[in-house]
Amino acid sequence: MVDDPILVLAATGGQGKAVTDALLARGAKVRAMVRNPESPAARLLAVEGVDVVTGSLSDRLSLGAAMEGVAGVFAYTTPFDAGVEAEVAQGRAILAAAGEKRVPHLVFSSVAGADQGSGVPHFDSKARIEAELVSGDVPHTILGPTYFFDNALGGAQRLLSGALDLPLPSHKPLQQLARADHGAFAAGVLLNPTPYLGRRIELASDAPTPAQMAATLSGALGRVVRHEYFPLDAIGDPDMHAMWTFLDGPGYRVDIPTLHTAHPEISWTSFADWAQLTFAADH
Repeated sequence: MVDDPILVLAATGGQGKAVTDALLARGAKVRAMVRNPESPAARLLAVEGVDVVTGSLSDRLSLGAAMEGVAGVFAYTTPFDAGVEAEVAQGRAILAAAGEKRVPHLVFSSVAGADQGSGVPHFDSKARIEAELVSGDVPHTILGPTYFFDNALGGAQRLLSGALDLPLPSHKPLQQLARADHGAFAAGVLLNPTPYLGRRIELASDAPTPAQMAATLSGALGRVVRHEYFPLDAIGDPDMHAMWTFLDGPGYRVDIPTLHTAHPEISWTSFADWAQLTFAADH
């Protein structure tokens, strides 16, 4: 167990919270950088014994202050607030601060498929950050999560009305990841970095088809859910259109059996187990 704290950036977001929870479960000291320390989520972290500090992913000074004396950093960037160029700027600020503070190990959460020349804007922006990380001198590990199970919850009202909207053919597998599995994997890397230094590892928990997802959700919700094909041409956002075009084409390429065999310490949640856990109280 490392003695110095692990810094988790964007610690109240979906990824950051999962990593924080996994680190706390393993008895690690955690420092969390958040935008608003007065938010309910940040206050809860403080109650759990986390050292909560204020900062922004685009502010090198606050990043550097948060990185002082840490054993490692979990970093994540997002284009969904201000676009892909702002995301690349976040990455550069993080890498600059990490280099300046001589961070011993940086775990960067990118996305699976970022190295495939996908043409997806928010994949390509992460690929640019990855390239700068690899060419620099910050010790690092890159994780590539696939589509998260709980992205299905974005259409929760539609699910409850019996429809799973996905712009994929019913029998096209979609590699997906449980946030808890992502958090557990990242925590393991942060607490035992040596075997992972310089590696890029893509992560997936399961690969159900939309038809299988709908059948599973039907059982979990206790009502019939059907996959409704949402035409690609109906997706107005260019980034999302490009992503679903990629997923309907070459898609992610995680070797799931090999990954799971190599990492038996992770529970590797099936979509069915996730659905039962998520919706069991709904009926």
